Amino acid sequence: MQSFLKILRWSVGILFIFSGLIKANDPLGLSYKMQEFFDVWGIPFLTDYTLAFAIFMNVLEIVAGVALIIQFPYKQTLWLLLGLIVFFSFLTGYALFSGKIKTCGCFGDCIPLTPKASFIKDIILFIAIVILLFNQKKNKYKLHPALGIIILLLATAGVGYGQNYVLNHLPIVDCLPYKMGNDIAEKMKTPAGAVPDSIAIQMEFTKAGKDYVFDVNHFPDNFDSTYVFKSRKEVIIQKGNGVKAAIDDFYLNTLSGVDTASYLFTTATPYVLVFAGKIDNSINWVALLAKLHNKHKLVYIVTADKTGAINQLSKEHILIGDITMIKTAARVWPTVFVMNGSTIMQKLSYIDYMNN
Repeated sequence: MQSFLKILRWSVGILFIFSGLIKANDPLGLSYKMQEFFDVWGIPFLTDYTLAFAIFMNVLEIVAGVALIIQFPYKQTLWLLLGLIVFFSFLTGYALFSGKIKTCGCFGDCIPLTPKASFIKDIILFIAIVILLFNQKKNKYKLHPALGIIILLLATAGVGYGQNYVLNHLPIVDCLPYKMGNDIAEKMKTPAGAVPDSIAIQMEFTKAGKDYVFDVNHFPDNFDSTYVFKSRKEVIIQKGNGVKAAIDDFYLNTLSGVDTASYLFTTATPYVLVFAGKIDNSINWVALLAKLHNKHKLVYIVTADKTGAINQLSKEHILIGDITMIKTAARVWPTVFVMNGSTIMQKLSYIDYMNN
C-alpha cells in the first residue's frame, strides 16, 4: 500500500508541476484564456486582473506540486490540491458541456487538449487526491520544517522570476504557430480533410414595434424601407469537424484598407514586421525605429491601434491587423519579426532586439 501511495503522490505532484510549468512558460496565454471565460460569463470587468490571476495560479499549482512531493505540509497541501482540482474540474466541465469554450488551456498551447480529455484528466486527478487524503495518516515521512519552508520559498521565487522573464523576453518554448522558422502562408492553408462549420447569416429588423429575423436568402415579399435594420449575426447550422488552419485570422491592411499580406509574402526583399497591439509612450519608439531602420530597408508596424499609430508613428509604414492575431503572434509588445517572404527568420522582443 505504501508503494502505491508513493507512486500516486509522485504522479499527482509531477503532473501539477508539469501543468504549471507549461502555463508559466506563457502566462499571457493563460490570462487570455481567463478573459475568454470571463467574457462568456458576462463579467468582463475582471479582464484587467487576468494576468495577475494567471501568475498567481501558476505559482500556486507548481508550489503545491512541490509541496506534495516533499510532503510538507502534507495534509494542508492535499486539501489545497483538492480545492484546485474541484475548481479545474468545474472549468473543464463547463467547457465540455456548455460548448462555449473550445479549450480550457490546462496545458497551455504546447499540449492542446479537447474539453473531454481535460475533464477526464481532472476526474482522475480528483480520485487520486481523494485516495491520498483518506490515507494521509499513513504518511510517516517528516521533513524538517525549516528545510520545507526553504524549498517552497525557492520554488515560489523561481516560478515568479521565470514568469517575469518570459513576460519581457517572450516564452522560452514557443508553441504558437508564429514561432521562428514557421512559414505563415503555409500555416494559413486549410488541412486536408477539414470540414468547416455550415453558417447561415440572419438579419434582424424592427417594424411597427415588432422584431423580425430573416435569413439573407429568404426576405419577405413585402420587404421595404419600413423595416429598420437592428443587427446581423452568423448562426451555425451544422458543426464542422473542428479541423482548421493553424492561422486563420491573419491579415495586414494599409490605413486605406488595402490588404498587403500577399504582396509582402511574395516580395524578394527581406523586411521587418513589428507587432504591437497598442501604441503608447511606454516604449521608446524613437530608439527602436532608429535601430530598425539602420539595419533593415523595409520596416512595417503591425497594430490594431490605428489612432495611436497615426499619432505617434506618422512617418512609418503602418499596417492594421486583428488584435487576436497580434496577441498570438507577439506575447510581448512590441515584438520584432525579421521576415523572408512569409517565413519568420528571427523573432525578438523589444528588449532583446535593443540589446542584440
